[in-house]
Order: sequence, then C-alpha cells, then structure tokens
Amino acid sequence: MQQQLSVITLGIADLGRSKTFYRDGFGWTPIFENHEIVFYQMNGFVLGTWLQAAMEADLQRDGLRRPGAFTLAHNVGSQEAVQLLIDRLAAAGGTMLRAADAPPHGGLRGYVADPDDHVWEIAWNPGFAIDAQGLVTFGL
Repeated sequence: MQQQLSVITLGIADLGRSKTFYRDGFGWTPIFENHEIVFYQMNGFVLGTWLQAAMEADLQRDGLRRPGAFTLAHNVGSQEAVQLLIDRLAAAGGTMLRAADAPPHGGLRGYVADPDDHVWEIAWNPGFAIDAQGLVTFGL
C-alpha cells in the first residue's frame, strides 16, 4: 500500500475565524469554500476546515473532542522564520503556546494553536530538506 495522505480535515467552531487564521496567518489561499467547509491545496494533499457540527453529522458521531493528542507541523526554510511565523499566526487569531527555542535534537521550533485549539509546530530543522514545491524530505 502506498504511504500517502490525501486529506486532513479539522473540526472548527467558526468558519470565518478559522479562515482568518489560515489565510492571514499562514498566507494560504482557499481552493474551495462554502457555508460549512474550506479546503486548502497543500503540497501533495488537501487540508480542510469543517464546521464541527457538520462534521459530526456526516460522521454520525456526536461529541468530537478537541484538541486531540496530535500536532500538525509546518517547516520553514530558516531559523529566523520560525518566530516570525508564530507571531504572524498569533496576530491572525492563534495562541502562542511556546516561543521558538532549540530542542535537544537540534533545529528550532515553537508552538501555536489555531482558534480551535489545533496545535501547530512551526519548525526549522537543518536535516529536513524543503524543495521548491514545498515538499519536505526527512533526513538526519
């Protein structure tokens, strides 16, 4: 079986507030949106932000919890870009959880939560190559 992700969908409470975070914070442009969902084309997959009530109805499952025991990561091309992006995301409605600092394994990272408490790690790692299309390759 091919190792791939097609779509990651995050349950959200307010579509406009979420869109402000992803559009103004990350600078991402929606590729599709309606009254309950927004999709962003990523490098090799799609990120969706969907009103949680609509997601629960589609799943036929009530009481989805957030935040979950996961983080999403966005790698940047330089150490300087880490805190700059964290600050931009906080200004766009996010919550800074941890300012940029160096973890024991190297690089630089910090954490910010989107308006719905989904945690994003913003990181620079010298061992992770980022190509011109934004594809990240794991390396040590």
